[in-house]
Amino acid sequence: MKILIVGGNGTIGNKVSAYFAKNHEVLIAGRNSGAVTVDISNSKSIKAMFEKTGTIDAIICVAGEAKWKPFDELSEEDYYVGFKSKLMGQVNLVRIGQQYLTKNGSITLTTGILADDPVPMTASAAMVNGAIHSFVKAVILDLEGKIRVNVVSSGLVEDAVDKYDAYFPGHNPIPMTKVINGYRKSVEGKGTGEIIRIYN
Repeated sequence: MKILIVGGNGTIGNKVSAYFAKNHEVLIAGRNSGAVTVDISNSKSIKAMFEKTGTIDAIICVAGEAKWKPFDELSEEDYYVGFKSKLMGQVNLVRIGQQYLTKNGSITLTTGILADDPVPMTASAAMVNGAIHSFVKAVILDLEGKIRVNVVSSGLVEDAVDKYDAYFPGHNPIPMTKVINGYRKSVEGKGTGEIIRIYN
């Protein structure tokens, strides 16, 4: 398969990319580096990316940002960061990317445990993750028989413990092999509309 991995150089993305590159043709897209560059908060940039990649068999997105702040400090503009990047960025990858996928191709989005088990300072991030879950369950009703869409939602991954452990007291770090298997299930399996939760 020819697989486009948006955010393929990040903490999770680089491990996912390394796995799929063993048996597939992998194209990495990043904001500043990769085979192609893309700003997922900009639909024109997404369109330009697909014009460069051409037809592909699978899209994986491991990109998108949202503001982490105490609720009383979150401005309206802070919410729009997550809305434009992680939420609409991934929605637009589906909206535009479907035109460049082979029949029965797949799109895999990424959220996280905050959708189900939020921690302080994540009102914006948790909201965005939950919205993506609802989007995936709804959009496949219109795309059935054309392409598959799933979302991988992981807990705190082992490779990010040093950076985020203080925010997730008592959470069990998720081995990267389990995280990779979530993306394998989405891309190499046959399911669609699935929220693939990797929390334990």
